[in-house]
Amino acid sequence: MSEDLAGVLDRLLRPRSATGCVLVTGWFSFPDGEVTAGDFLAEQAVTDALGRLGVPYESAWSPHFAPGALTLEEASPERYEQVLFVCGPVHGDQLTRLHARYASCRRTAIGVSVVDADTPAVRGFDRVVPRDRDGEGHLADLALSARPRPDKPVVGVALTHGQGEYGPRRAHDRVAETLYAWLPTKDCARVTAETRLAHDDWQLCRTADQFLSLVGRLDLVVTDRLHGMVLALSMGVPALVVDPVRGGAKVSAQARVVRWPAVIPAEALSARALDDGWTWCLSAAGKAAAERRRALFS
Repeated sequence: MSEDLAGVLDRLLRPRSATGCVLVTGWFSFPDGEVTAGDFLAEQAVTDALGRLGVPYESAWSPHFAPGALTLEEASPERYEQVLFVCGPVHGDQLTRLHARYASCRRTAIGVSVVDADTPAVRGFDRVVPRDRDGEGHLADLALSARPRPDKPVVGVALTHGQGEYGPRRAHDRVAETLYAWLPTKDCARVTAETRLAHDDWQLCRTADQFLSLVGRLDLVVTDRLHGMVLALSMGVPALVVDPVRGGAKVSAQARVVRWPAVIPAEALSARALDDGWTWCLSAAGKAAAERRRALFS
């Protein structure tokens, strides 16, 4: 699949000069667009193929998704010989503005959906290689040509915002704020692991067995809940725990009962403390410690 894509791009970008740079764009480039996993992998597949072809390129990203990366605003048209638009629908004002900005460049779309060929967004391209047009498939989606590394830990997040019974000792809001700012810095797949059950909400588990089935497939649980910790350990899954009550409460008490060390008091919560706990929980020692707790509970 990757070789096929390289061959398609090689033909598509000809004629080209030896030093002419290609600007890779997509919906991931627009500040008012969005970045999906498919978009990301399509960009990865295309830039990998361009690299193997020896074609110089740069990719433009939305500043909201990739702060500090090259943006369309910074990508001056004079620097590029060609503009390559990858993945997503060829439709809308964003594409029309892209054509106007890069009118001096040869513009090509590949792996896109063409809903209506008779629009300025489509007609503005010099060449279009669709993945589908009018409901008919023409090209395998570009994401299939990517070379991903899906080896990242899957981390469940179980937080509570209640527990008003602790009154002025509550640090729940600060704990949540700190965790929400820290979690995006970790290279992992994050999922909600809400311990609350419901019969009529598809986003929540209906039974405890369903919840345990979810937890058992995780590599780590990050939580400030007692049962977030206990149920993770019952499945042999390490838990990175924050006690959200100043002075400690039931979370710390149960951690002492089961002798689980990865507990951070609210007063000591920091990104560094979380990083240290993260590293230990995902280490061989942390995983073995969780498995030992599972054996004790079974």
